[in-house]
Amino acid sequence: MWRLNAVRHKAGRQGSDLEEFKFKRREHEKELRRARKDSQLVSKRLLLNDDEEEDGTMDTLASDRVLELFNIVRHGRDLVKKEADLRALRKALRSPSAHLILIKQPNSIAILVTNLCGPNPQCRLEAARCLHELSHSPHSEVDSLRLRQATPYLITFLSGQSPKFTELCLYTLGNMCPDSENVRDMLLAQGIIPALNNCIQIHRTNLAVVEAVGFTLSQLISANYVTGTIIPAVLASGLIPRLLSVLTPDSQFGLGPVIECAWCLHYLACSNVDNGALVAQGTLLHCTSLLVTLGVAVAKGSIEEGIELLIWPLLRCVGNLLLSGPLGALQPQLNDSRLLAALCAFPQAFLQTHPALARESIWVLNNLTDSSVFCSALFYLNLVPALIQLLPFSHGINIMVLRVLGNIAHQGREYCLHLAQAGLLPALCATLKMADTEVVTFSLEVLGQLMASDPQLAEEFVRQSGLPVLEAIQYSNQETIRLRATHLLEHHLPPHCTVRTLP
Repeated sequence: MWRLNAVRHKAGRQGSDLEEFKFKRREHEKELRRARKDSQLVSKRLLLNDDEEEDGTMDTLASDRVLELFNIVRHGRDLVKKEADLRALRKALRSPSAHLILIKQPNSIAILVTNLCGPNPQCRLEAARCLHELSHSPHSEVDSLRLRQATPYLITFLSGQSPKFTELCLYTLGNMCPDSENVRDMLLAQGIIPALNNCIQIHRTNLAVVEAVGFTLSQLISANYVTGTIIPAVLASGLIPRLLSVLTPDSQFGLGPVIECAWCLHYLACSNVDNGALVAQGTLLHCTSLLVTLGVAVAKGSIEEGIELLIWPLLRCVGNLLLSGPLGALQPQLNDSRLLAALCAFPQAFLQTHPALARESIWVLNNLTDSSVFCSALFYLNLVPALIQLLPFSHGINIMVLRVLGNIAHQGREYCLHLAQAGLLPALCATLKMADTEVVTFSLEVLGQLMASDPQLAEEFVRQSGLPVLEAIQYSNQETIRLRATHLLEHHLPPHCTVRTLP
């Protein structure tokens, strides 16, 4: 997945130090969710501290040293010294080998929880950091069920006023979500969803906390085994308007919060639990508006690093919501024709670097072109030639373009004539020669629609030297393709053409 493995925040900087921090933060954004293409996401996030390096790792510690640190924490009484002891234990836990040593000790998690709930704020912070290190463990033995003693307290602390502590609790809970369905159900029963809603309201001006809320929520709802109670609970919680309010990138902070909230909306939309509720709350309107803004920037060549990681979930969310009902009913939220221009700008910009993103954009366009209104708008905005230029490209891009062109041709004769005027017939002559049988199949379908709509288009296809191409397809080893080509040759070509068909 394209996911940031570590998050590093520092506070209290002034002047040039603050600018340096912002620059480093934006550099971190470049690594956000680097492979988040699949609908399922299993990822954990490590929140780094001021006194740690980027990689945050330590050499393997001796077992005796880890035990010594733990026993000091367990028996320590002086609060000032205990803070230092917990900090030392937390640093020791940066070594993955220390995780296994610690959890084998009796009541080790309970002792950390005791310090998490203690009277000293710094001890609470260091205990939370220890639990956070364990939640990020690569060892299957250190699973969320072992840490479940801490979850009620972590959820309770989400209503606190300390952004730093709240952020730490959020990432710890988020790391625990992917481990099992039982953990998710446990968190749901403990009230994590209303806690997240309350948290994002309290800290709505703190984008680091907002990003952490988005991460935790996306972890909670992303797996394919999410139960039927989680998604409805999120939809009914009041979280949707708060997520939508975040869909405005902050040039100073970066894209992180917007990306996380966009992925939350995508997971909700692809669940198909109640997409009507998402549409009614303005999700389609907000996502398409942001896509329009991003499309304008991309068309001008202003491609911010990592912007594709935001475009991706927005496209998926919109594409899924378009399937939730008749396009006519969704029209009030799709009244900006610049959306079509944006959907055509993304493939041009990301064709070489992110071809799958280009395909996703055309998929959304495919869902829109079931309506004659949007088909007409493509011609009005002169976007069809740009689509035809994508037909030589593979990775499923040309197949998706052919689907869009087929949708347009399905609208009738006038649309077919406009497609021919845009240069589709010579382009089809080229795609019919491709080795990909699926491309050839879709090309034959589109060609059949054009020929059936007007005999003049069949004659124009012959003038474009298309006849030998169809005749050659009769020798394909794919029976379906052979039959389609033969049907076009026998029923749609002009009478004066001499056609060689197989006996």
